[in-house]
Amino acid sequence: MNGYSRRIFLQLSGVATAGALIPGHAAPAGDDPFALLRRRWRDVTAGSGFDPAAEPYLTRLAGLGAAAAGYRDAMAPTGASLWPDLAFPSFTGTPARLRTMARAYALPGTGLTGDVGLAAAVATGVDHYRRHVYAAGADPAGNWWDWQIGAPKKLLDAAVLIGPHLAERQSRALRDAVDHFLPECRLDDYSGTSTGANRVDLCTVTLLRAVLGSDPGKAALAASALSPVFPYVHEGDGLYRDGSFLQHTSVPYQGGYGAVLLSGLATLFAVLRGSPWEITDPARQIVLDAVERSFAPVVHDGFCMDLVSGRGIGRQPYGDHRRGREIASSILLLGEAASAAERTRWQAMVKGWALRNTCKPMLKAAEGSDLGFHARLAAILDDDAIPAADEPTGHRLMAMSARAVHRRPGWCAGLSMASYRIGHYEYGNGENLRGWHTGSGMLYWWGEGHGDQYSDAFWATVDPYRLPGTTVSTRRLADGAGEEWGDTCPPGRWVGGATDGTYATVGQHLNGFGSTMEAFKSWFFLDDAVVCLGAGITGGDGVPVETIVDNRRTDAPLTVDGTEGWAHLEGHGGYVLPCARLRTLREERTGGPDPVTRGYVTLWLDHGVDPASAGYVYLLLPGASLAETRARAADPGWARVLANTARRQGVQVPSLGITAVNFWNDGAVGGLAASAPCAVLVRERADGTATLTVSDPRRELSGLTVTWDRPVAEVLHGHPLLTGAETGSGLTLAFGRLADRGGGSQTVTVRLGR
Repeated sequence: MNGYSRRIFLQLSGVATAGALIPGHAAPAGDDPFALLRRRWRDVTAGSGFDPAAEPYLTRLAGLGAAAAGYRDAMAPTGASLWPDLAFPSFTGTPARLRTMARAYALPGTGLTGDVGLAAAVATGVDHYRRHVYAAGADPAGNWWDWQIGAPKKLLDAAVLIGPHLAERQSRALRDAVDHFLPECRLDDYSGTSTGANRVDLCTVTLLRAVLGSDPGKAALAASALSPVFPYVHEGDGLYRDGSFLQHTSVPYQGGYGAVLLSGLATLFAVLRGSPWEITDPARQIVLDAVERSFAPVVHDGFCMDLVSGRGIGRQPYGDHRRGREIASSILLLGEAASAAERTRWQAMVKGWALRNTCKPMLKAAEGSDLGFHARLAAILDDDAIPAADEPTGHRLMAMSARAVHRRPGWCAGLSMASYRIGHYEYGNGENLRGWHTGSGMLYWWGEGHGDQYSDAFWATVDPYRLPGTTVSTRRLADGAGEEWGDTCPPGRWVGGATDGTYATVGQHLNGFGSTMEAFKSWFFLDDAVVCLGAGITGGDGVPVETIVDNRRTDAPLTVDGTEGWAHLEGHGGYVLPCARLRTLREERTGGPDPVTRGYVTLWLDHGVDPASAGYVYLLLPGASLAETRARAADPGWARVLANTARRQGVQVPSLGITAVNFWNDGAVGGLAASAPCAVLVRERADGTATLTVSDPRRELSGLTVTWDRPVAEVLHGHPLLTGAETGSGLTLAFGRLADRGGGSQTVTVRLGR
């Protein structure tokens, strides 16, 4: 046998009794700050706060021990591998197994707790991998991330967990290798691949390198180099004031790199708390604010919406639920560094997510991934003093990432668009090769009980040319068409809209991906409906252009009344389509590496081959019954279309007091006029007041004048950018420079006249 058998390890080192004090992990002695960091690292990352003799921890820890024993016994070091089934370089698998073994050594209840033979195996494995793959001077071929973050983070993690069982010679060699691939100068400039989540990971590796070598200088560097991550950015990677988070310059990424950033910062805040290197930068409050500003808006009932997950959307079924758990875990951990008020709100929010997520119950799923999170979550679920926060209502428009999220009682919608600064889609490393049209106005929506609508093999089986809400040329595209890493931005600048926090008007000047197609698309987000308009739809690719009203992964019955202009999908909702010939298809589609089959109901509008200025109007009614759908179709005055052209698109909803217009050009419609392209949302209230909300989606106006043909007595609440106002028989508002407001909404409140 070529492997390192259990017998050999026992002969080498003897057996430590289960539950014995683990060398290197006793309470810190004297004033050694690195003893504190080692203990904190173990507690925060490997898990703590649970009774190892209680379920489910008893079983999960025993399973961890069994896995570690299996890896130990199967080790067979050669020049080409450490385990026969993982040929070098094995950047992911080999370091991950070593870390699993180290965690079984460090955690109680594994059956191998404090087993010095297991620790010796980890030390041998780490040094072997360091000599054959991760050696100072080796050629860092392939993806830089593997050499600077992926492999060293796991190797250092394992090394720190086994403490003095890694000999000084082995420790020095590993530290030298890390210094070679990740020199300190890598943290000098906040640019390139050393930004956002990548910078947090690089700092984490630097801190682990410092802990392994008890190096105060590197610990100080790891802490100080985080500071550029905190401030809001105006372009490129990072957090934006409107809640957006971008990575790879042009990809909305709260569900991927953003979740990594949040997790990494929560970990570092917790590990460094009380040490000489505690994170005290005042700008760290921006990270705490991001919980409710950037992350909570894209989490619905415990899952993270795919519209902010880049190329990772199709990695695994229910990946959106896994990402939601990761964000929830980070929020609870970050709460330990937050104020009492923030911590209270966050615990209530996460508790609500966990209780509403019935597709993939959060507490059960945490058993197999993060015992520390499981313990924290179980504690708040069992605490009757912590209320479960309801799903909020309202609208969040993240203009800087071309994303919108609308929440009303019983349903939620998310919209993903592309612009001159946000890519149509991201692919890379062979992932998301057919996500071409996810930025073409994809409208996700969830009703009650629909938490798995886009989770259960959706991306493996859906028709990529018929994503819900999109307008697309049916021209066939190659897998991975366009540039990698999200560099697929179209030229359109008018992408965004205006919101008063409850309702919204959102628009996209769409340039089709990989085609000549062009369209002007608008969405008006209301109480029980989304009014969808399209205009100026043109194309010259010699193929049909389609607008996908919806594409639901379901076998539910579909009822269509072409005469009255409506359709209803049982258990889902309704659609009202005046003056449109709806096309429908029920099909089963098969896909994925392990092929699965799912049923779909597709509804679409065919604009024909090479259309010239085609258009559409339809209402989406999430959760509506058949009777409610029929009634809305019989009431054409409920939502009046004021304009639907390539110059302006607007609606009026009298019952809500709403008039909303997307001005693609200057002009007038429905009593509103604008001096330049903009979005305007007016909302009249029963108390005799009204709000006018405007925005500059193109981010280029030095001034804007909006007039409203409605008697107004006075301006009650202005806005810092409001430079002039005239009231009387009509209202004229003059705004200053809107170009610097990131497409954000500016609201003015007035008292109506008679």
